[in-house]
Amino acid sequence: MLSMKGKYGLKAMCHLAGLPAGEMAQSSEIAEANAISKKFLDAILADLRNAGFVHARKGRAGGYCLARPGEDIMVGHVLRVLDGPLAPIPCASRTAYHRCSDCPDETACSVRLTMLEVREAIASILDTRSIEAMRRMAGGGDLETAAALHEA
Repeated sequence: MLSMKGKYGLKAMCHLAGLPAGEMAQSSEIAEANAISKKFLDAILADLRNAGFVHARKGRAGGYCLARPGEDIMVGHVLRVLDGPLAPIPCASRTAYHRCSDCPDETACSVRLTMLEVREAIASILDTRSIEAMRRMAGGGDLETAAALHEA
């Protein structure tokens, strides 16, 4: 399940993706526009900065901006930084694999095999959807995708 940290991080990244080139946004502005606690957002933005997704500048004209174009930042990469692996269970993870202690044969474990499919389905969307594409969906710029999602 997506944590509040992951959800708010994605909202902040979409906010930053919507800024004109060269413009920065202060955390208070992002927090207010997205109904996020500023203190919580500051911690999230620090994680995103440490991971190289955003740049921060202190001072009066400071704030935050994306470190690279929103088209080049995939949703799955951001979520792994904020929430950890995408897999629902450790034995289905590619980045944080850990064998289950109660499983005598993981190659025949129906739970693991199903969760591998779930992980692949999640990754197939999140690792191919950019922050910019996500932002456009909400802004009406990608109406076909938004309409398809409402029909599903």
